[in-house]
Amino acid sequence: MPDAADLLKPSARGMNVTRLPAIPVHDLDAQWPEKLFQREIERAKSLLAAGSGHFPDFVVKQADRLSRSWLRRSGNPYLDEIDAMNAKLDAPGIYFLNVNYEWGCTSGVTETPEGGNLLRRVLDWPLDRLGADVVAARCNSSAGRWVNVTWPGFTGSIQGMAPGRFAAAIHQAPMPRRTPIMPLDWLINRRRVWNNKAIPPAHLLRQVFESCTNYAEAKHRLMETELALPSIFLLSGIEDHEGCVIERSETKAFVRESPASAGNHWQSRQARASARGDNSDSRSAAMLARQKSNDMREGVESAFDWLKPPILNDTTRLVMVANASKGDLLVQGFEKSRHSTGTGSGMGGAEGVTEILHLECDRS
Repeated sequence: MPDAADLLKPSARGMNVTRLPAIPVHDLDAQWPEKLFQREIERAKSLLAAGSGHFPDFVVKQADRLSRSWLRRSGNPYLDEIDAMNAKLDAPGIYFLNVNYEWGCTSGVTETPEGGNLLRRVLDWPLDRLGADVVAARCNSSAGRWVNVTWPGFTGSIQGMAPGRFAAAIHQAPMPRRTPIMPLDWLINRRRVWNNKAIPPAHLLRQVFESCTNYAEAKHRLMETELALPSIFLLSGIEDHEGCVIERSETKAFVRESPASAGNHWQSRQARASARGDNSDSRSAAMLARQKSNDMREGVESAFDWLKPPILNDTTRLVMVANASKGDLLVQGFEKSRHSTGTGSGMGGAEGVTEILHLECDRS
């Protein structure tokens, strides 16, 4: 398997003289979802086509209908935004995109040698184009500027940074087990979500970025707000001690303080559940071990040196490092490697398909 550094920096190793595409960066106001969609509508269509191409058209339309019905019944505050974007599309899928949480992740929070706290985040999802179509939206809000690492057409936030305040990310929680039959459990859990009118986790995180002025406020909101479905949040502030993993049921919070890591299984609470993704235990353990090592260097060239199997795997689509204290953000998009075995084991893994984006943000 190629060394992770070779995958991340091919031009520096002389392996590939072709420059990778840059991740687009957009400066937007509080109405960022619709404006980002208008600027990147072709990228949005590409992503929706990749997501819906595995299903018959009638299935995608039905999923859209049910998703919009649930958003309307629950009084979702962003339904008008999704409606406006849907009106500009000639294919279904955008409603389902905004309620779909079928991913895996590996992330961690830890203090940095020069002070502050650092969030390392890896998003895994077998959906093609997520890495190639990622964008960065620098958004205005009442609490200050923040950067949403996202996709056009998506109205929530699953990772981002508010310089001088905090950085945060969402993991999909493990699936509750209620019967011995997993497909039946999936249907039961979907029915529970259908009957729940609380806010989805990604929309809550957007509200936290837009309205919370500091780490303490963000932590309180993520712990106390009722959710439509369980979730795992990672939060990293600007002081050494300001970092935690918040494991959430719909109504309760279980907190692990920094240094801490998370995969897609429960570590703080006792509940019968099936981890999402492959090797959740080993991914989380590897992240924690690498955070505690003494060779964690800073800088663009070495920022992703920790990205190795099992953290790096076939389904890795996005890697982010965020230091809210310094206002530094690094992001790279990934897709399945041409050399991948397709086993999810990390052999062949994924490879970078964008340049590393390095944003140095004003903390004010």
